[in-house]
Amino acid sequence: MTYLIDAWLDRPHPYLRILDRETGEVCVVLEEEALNELQDQGDLDVSSLSSSEPVVLKELVRNLFLFCYARALRPHSELHHKIEI
Repeated sequence: MTYLIDAWLDRPHPYLRILDRETGEVCVVLEEEALNELQDQGDLDVSSLSSSEPVVLKELVRNLFLFCYARALRPHSELHHKIEI
């Protein structure tokens, strides 16, 4: 599968989506709280979003998927917003 990263980080309420490039289906949605958590952990380097290196982008997408799955498995009391996977 090939993915497209759709990131809107310079908005009052930033978000990042990962889309299936072929179908346009939204695979992951990360909103402000999750993005802040990723940046605080050092797992999201905003400059990597503009990389043209396939290896960098592949690793970024992989890490974002793993983060979403790990976050979805947390007890519900820890989640403040629904994450779509």
